[in-house]
Amino acid sequence: MDRQDAGPRLVGGAASSDSTELLSYLRSCNFPPVPAQAVCAVSGGADSLALLVLATSVGLSVEAVHVDHGLRRNSGEEAALVESAATFLGAGFRSVRVEVEPGANLEERARNARHAALPKGSMLGHTADDQAETVLLNLFRGAGLSGASGMQPGWRRPILALRRADTANICRLVGLQPFQDPSNEDPAFRRNRIRREVMPLLNDVLQRDVVPLLCRHADLARDAVELLDDLSVKVDPADCRAVAELPPVLAAWTLRRWISRETRSPHPLDQAATRRALDVATGCARATDVGRHWRLRRSGGRLFLESTLS
Repeated sequence: MDRQDAGPRLVGGAASSDSTELLSYLRSCNFPPVPAQAVCAVSGGADSLALLVLATSVGLSVEAVHVDHGLRRNSGEEAALVESAATFLGAGFRSVRVEVEPGANLEERARNARHAALPKGSMLGHTADDQAETVLLNLFRGAGLSGASGMQPGWRRPILALRRADTANICRLVGLQPFQDPSNEDPAFRRNRIRREVMPLLNDVLQRDVVPLLCRHADLARDAVELLDDLSVKVDPADCRAVAELPPVLAAWTLRRWISRETRSPHPLDQAATRRALDVATGCARATDVGRHWRLRRSGGRLFLESTLS
């Protein structure tokens, strides 16, 4: 490939100064090579609109999908805004209505309903600020090394290296007015308090922007997770002798990974359950409850997982 053909290129007729700015943002993004089809989840906020702008700018064949939770009276206005933006940018548009069941943690249930409604592999408009908040939230709930690694970069989150200020500027460059979601100001949602209260306080205490620090921390944690995963797949996790011969950290990681996979749990074992599982693997105990209605037992040098549900 000639040097002049390398790197991202803009498609369309933007003004040269705007094209230069958009191109500078694209150098930090991770879009698949064209020609390719892409689905962008677009809520109407600055982040998702910027995702749509950049995805169409590089020449992807894009469909914007708006998920309407029906939680706000003006949700139809959001869908109309996204449709108008998609038409302006030459993208397809589809709106999907979902029902959010009543119960605790509305934010999580709405997110789960939204992700379930989106086609597999849909692009999401998460930014570096979202990554930093996710790392903090995961650390505060004791999610360990996996939680500290944050969200996985890649084609599904192509603008993860951009900042919120960048996405607002991208919308300004192309003349789009983002929708301001009032729920983003609601202190009832923990992430909002992290965003509005904790992050500014950390910036003030440390006298620096902590977002890049937390994102680098996530990158380092992700490298460690990948290494531990690579090492653990070389071991039969049900072989007590093989597990007992591993360094304690790798033995614990191997058991957590295996038990989560076998029980189809989205969350790893907590520290106490992991210690009990290690006791079974090393012969200090015959069996233990590992939670989520599962029991781990040792027999003939092998580990077995059994459901405790009748």
